Amino acid sequence: MRFLVDLHTHTVASAHAYSTINEYVQQADKSGISMFATTDHGPDLEDGAMPWHFGNLRVIPHVIDNIAVLRGVEANVRANGTIDLDNYYLKRLDIVLAGFHPNLPPQDEDTNTKLLIKVIESGKVDIVTHIGNPRYPIKFREVMECAKANNVAIELNSSSGINTRSGSHPNCVKVAALAKEIGNVVSLGSDAHVCYFLGNFREAEAVIEEAELSYTQIINTSPVKVLDFLESRGHAPIESLRNFFVPF
Repeated sequence: MRFLVDLHTHTVASAHAYSTINEYVQQADKSGISMFATTDHGPDLEDGAMPWHFGNLRVIPHVIDNIAVLRGVEANVRANGTIDLDNYYLKRLDIVLAGFHPNLPPQDEDTNTKLLIKVIESGKVDIVTHIGNPRYPIKFREVMECAKANNVAIELNSSSGINTRSGSHPNCVKVAALAKEIGNVVSLGSDAHVCYFLGNFREAEAVIEEAELSYTQIINTSPVKVLDFLESRGHAPIESLRNFFVPF
């Protein structure tokens, strides 16, 4: 497989998703995924997970049946440019994603751009998700140059235009082409809401090929590459995973 890591998945903790963490582990073993991040929706969504869910993710082992699991969240952007999880919970997580969701009514391009830039500059978010969504228009260059300056990854979401967010594909190609020009760190997420979609990057790969984006910019090619990126973002090293992937 070209991509060994999936950094965007949802479990039954998000009420519109249908699989448990253990089912994802079993599917990862079948599909050749070495590492995945469990990133349920934050509490501002009507059926998102409660804050306590994220506070207690530390009970999930980082390695289950030889599959690495990152404990994370896909937080929701709020109308004031913050996200819907407090620092108390964020500090307990390995990875923080954030994006626009239905908790926030669609707004104009300037407003959406300002909100996302504020989120990026907060230092709390590692990856901004599905920015190609036409429902929430943004000024791509401004957001992506800000992401580059703040070492925040841009996601290419493999559910966009397939399972949700109809009409995203042309915008995603624009995002990938700009990422190539600007030099952004790029993350891939299946955005799976059922385990069988784990590691399904077909739509993302189509975008990558169309934009002629270099695979060297994509962190999902290696678990160690992901760990390096998270540490560059200020996360503490996860020694159990370092030892798992790079034995001493």
